[in-house]
Amino acid sequence: MIRSDLSNFSAWHNRSKLIPRLLDERQADEKARRKMLDSEFELAQNALLDPVDQSPWFYHQFLISTLLPSTAREARIVQDVDNAMRLHYLEQEITAIKEMVEDSADCKWVYQALLLYSEMYLDVEAGNKFITTSEMQDWLRALQKLDTLRKRKWDDWAAKLGL
Repeated sequence: MIRSDLSNFSAWHNRSKLIPRLLDERQADEKARRKMLDSEFELAQNALLDPVDQSPWFYHQFLISTLLPSTAREARIVQDVDNAMRLHYLEQEITAIKEMVEDSADCKWVYQALLLYSEMYLDVEAGNKFITTSEMQDWLRALQKLDTLRKRKWDDWAAKLGL
């Protein structure tokens, strides 16, 4: 269904529920799970070629969330995730999304993902080695400009991030 309509939110959501369950049922090892995660990130990145469509962004966010320690074990694609793996995927995805900014400067989803994933990165890394405060401030300003209806949300986020 996704291949025929990338905007099919239900198909993306179903995929997020089905893949972890199938991996568990098949007793997939970590190598197979990691391969699945890599292929899902590739699928999501290809879907994000149209960055205005929010459905793939929600799926991409699901994929990132499966790396967090707070995610329930049964909802994860890869079971044994350490900080090095989290940093690898966050850096990979932030880099890919940064490349979208030039062509998608008017798309709030790009900036929202950059800020969200940067926040996650800083929680794992506890430092600005890969992401600068200046970049985050630029992304926040872009969000505030593009999505004025959520001004308080962006102001709260800026305060939380110390921007």
